[in-house]
Amino acid sequence: MDPIYPFEPIMSDTIPAEPHWRHEIKWDGTRIVTYRYQGDTKLFNRKLNERTRHYPELLDVSSYCSASSVILDGEMIALAQDGKPSFHEVMRRDLIQKLDRVEEMQRIVPITYMIFDIVYYDGEWINRQPLSDRLELLHRIVTPNERVQLVQNHDGEQLFEVIRQQGMEGIVCKDLRSAYAIGGKDARWRKVKNYGDILAVIGGFTLNDGIVNAVLLGQYDQAGKLWYIGHSGTGRLTKAEWRELTLTLAPTAASSSPFANRPDRYKDAYWVTPKLTAKVQYSEWRWREGRTLRQPSIQAFVDAPPERCKLPWVE
Repeated sequence: MDPIYPFEPIMSDTIPAEPHWRHEIKWDGTRIVTYRYQGDTKLFNRKLNERTRHYPELLDVSSYCSASSVILDGEMIALAQDGKPSFHEVMRRDLIQKLDRVEEMQRIVPITYMIFDIVYYDGEWINRQPLSDRLELLHRIVTPNERVQLVQNHDGEQLFEVIRQQGMEGIVCKDLRSAYAIGGKDARWRKVKNYGDILAVIGGFTLNDGIVNAVLLGQYDQAGKLWYIGHSGTGRLTKAEWRELTLTLAPTAASSSPFANRPDRYKDAYWVTPKLTAKVQYSEWRWREGRTLRQPSIQAFVDAPPERCKLPWVE
């Protein structure tokens, strides 16, 4: 069975109030689709990169799902010390290079699979059925356990207020009449965010006692020019990870700035060839006015090519 590109929500500023809408927490994790077919189980992320060996907790599908063959869609999450989902934490599991460390990381970073949809069931593609029917089936065949949960429905406005108070990512609103569009992205699924996040590439850094203490961030325009959009020395990185970042950036040193505009930290900056990308969270960005990110913080480094870091007007 070939993996599929999952259905994606679009951005929205409003929360639909009609009764045919469902509202879920937008988990700050990584999308994982589980395939159980002819006795074999495989896991893939949204870019169709296999993650089967990264999450052995999910491979015994029969322990939580009664289907003989199935495709389940969900979000893999890990909790930070504050008890909230953390993209940084789950990336510690998802980006493991040496797979002999998986067993160790299972203890260090426990994960939970938040299942929210089903696409294929016992030999039949059910993606064209309405979401309401797919959810009814999902709740009938999945038995939650310590590492597997079913995503719940909530009142949209109340849920978003709780998300705002807790400083979490946002909510996802889904039309219960919607089919599952494989490889699709449209307004039948909408994400309403409490804050913004983007992918940015690192074009420079500053040092404190020989250790990186801030990185200079950029995104590309349509002509391929890299524009400085702000710097960040905060986020979810530990001291050890800042030291590791210093070692990672050293081999990419460059003699001149890669940015088309002048960064506000250019006097004490060291330049690098833009190779390393990160998920960056921010509170405000008036990019049409030429302003840099407000309160940017590094959430995690990601396995994404620099060319995916595009300014909003070329998305």
